[in-house]
Amino acid sequence: MLSIETLILITGILLLLGIASNKFSARMGVPVLFVFLIVGMLAGSEGIGGIEFENYSLAHGIGTVALCIILFDGGIRTPYRSIQSAWKPAGVLATVGVFITALITGLAASWILGLSVLEGLLLGSIVGSTDASVVFSVLRGGGVHIRPKLANTLEVESGSNDPMAIFLTIGLIQVLSGAVPLGGGLLVLFLNQIVLGSVVGLLVGWVGSLMLRHIRLEAAGLYPVMATALGLTSFGLAAAFGGSGFLSVYLTGIVIGNQRPVFHRGILLFHDAMAWICQILMFTALGILSFPSRLLEVAMPALAIAGVLIFVARPVAVFLCAAPFKFTRPELTFLSWVGLKGAVPITLATFPMLANLEGASVMFDVVFFVVLVSALVQGWTLPAVARYLKLDVPSRLPPPVTLEISSLGNVDGDIVDYFVDEECRAAGTMVKHLALPEGVVIALIVRDEQTILPQGRSTLESGDHVIVVLRPNVRSLVDRVFAHRDHHSQELPAELEFPLRGTVRVSELEQFYQIKLDENAELTLDELIREHFPKHKIVHGSTVQFESVALRVREISERGTVEYVGMTIMRAINPQATSESTGTEVADRATEDPSSAVTITEKYGTQE
Repeated sequence: MLSIETLILITGILLLLGIASNKFSARMGVPVLFVFLIVGMLAGSEGIGGIEFENYSLAHGIGTVALCIILFDGGIRTPYRSIQSAWKPAGVLATVGVFITALITGLAASWILGLSVLEGLLLGSIVGSTDASVVFSVLRGGGVHIRPKLANTLEVESGSNDPMAIFLTIGLIQVLSGAVPLGGGLLVLFLNQIVLGSVVGLLVGWVGSLMLRHIRLEAAGLYPVMATALGLTSFGLAAAFGGSGFLSVYLTGIVIGNQRPVFHRGILLFHDAMAWICQILMFTALGILSFPSRLLEVAMPALAIAGVLIFVARPVAVFLCAAPFKFTRPELTFLSWVGLKGAVPITLATFPMLANLEGASVMFDVVFFVVLVSALVQGWTLPAVARYLKLDVPSRLPPPVTLEISSLGNVDGDIVDYFVDEECRAAGTMVKHLALPEGVVIALIVRDEQTILPQGRSTLESGDHVIVVLRPNVRSLVDRVFAHRDHHSQELPAELEFPLRGTVRVSELEQFYQIKLDENAELTLDELIREHFPKHKIVHGSTVQFESVALRVREISERGTVEYVGMTIMRAINPQATSESTGTEVADRATEDPSSAVTITEKYGTQE
């Protein structure tokens, strides 16, 4: 038995090796999961580390706790708009898709390995789900940048499909062991997993978000700890009632993350670190649990099963389940290829070992080998597949450096430090020409260790730190102002109105937001709107719509000038409507019909 001192030393060394292997993974393009598992195998009893570890119960516990933290971290980073855009296809893939994948893979496994049909279906169920930890790692930090709808579908699917895999796995184990008859008992088990997991997750998330927003803690570091405690509580309560703890903790994370708790930034940073620690320890521990000599014995049949899973089962499931949701063929092909396997299948593979099922050790080795193949083949090739299918989008380049100071009170605002370098769009621009939205104030400029109180004519220079006070809902606009010039813009949130000053020029919109209005670049928004209402009084809500944006009057001064304009990014413009509703056509109708300005206001704006 290893002493506690030795265990601490081994843990520290494994964490350092995990960090080093992550750097190697980033440079070589090898999936980080694969590298962590290899590190664990090298540290194991048959590797150079010689660590003796064959405790499947402990490995199951480590994997469960780690997955709980990883799923909670994934949930607090998932915005509601991602759920709204992807919950239908993701939900079908997470249930029916997992069942189809498990069925096809299981039938193939029973034939390849000579197992009974139920034993083959058990193996198929274990590898049937897409692993959340791997998908989050690849899509959020692995260099794969795809269209938002695809990314959202994959993330929501991977975060919510564990209940189906767990239900199938536990149900088939109970059937094989004679504890539950095949039929109604399995249906009750499935409903408990889904319904109770969802109810507990949403309830704990709602209560937890209220606690995080209203309870005042003396130490800022306690807020991330409280968030973690809420996630663990959600998992434990759901499991105690017979629901899915994995689904519950993911939903709790989503609710808490979208309610913007106190010390929000600190909570995100804390759980990012926790998720990395869990990934390193979990994958390394599972790697130590394996025996390379046993993996070689099952290599050929495991390769065949992996081939069926990757090239047959997952594509069939995706095309049957996702095709009705208007995905293109390249998108369906990519969804098929991202059936990544990770820690969940290996953790589920310990269940038959704990239940002492016949052939459980062979099943574990096959599952481990399948995960290695999936991580290496699918994970390594994802960027190339995205480029080949022309689904990749330019990566979002953030401002060169930002420092966010989070308020410990329930304040709807952030203080952000933007660093201006030579490639920053704001470099060389006067403060008054930055086209900043309403609710944004440049509080301080730090240059060469000196502070400068900003004025409208102050010019930002390379090397400046710009301290900005802003409202969270306009953060995406301000990020674009301070982004690199060669940054190909990510889509702005559609159908959300951003307030801009009437003194902002058309040229500034084009420079900072890449919005083309085909108008005189020197016009201010006030002058632009007046051009389209030449003979009529402009009122609150008067709107001019262009092909990509709509500009609505929000505030008018006593002198009649437009002080503030609401800019709305249009989600999709009907070509016919576009030809009838461009700024020029609006002006023509305003000239011909004295009542047309009011008609435009009623159609596109709301009288204030």
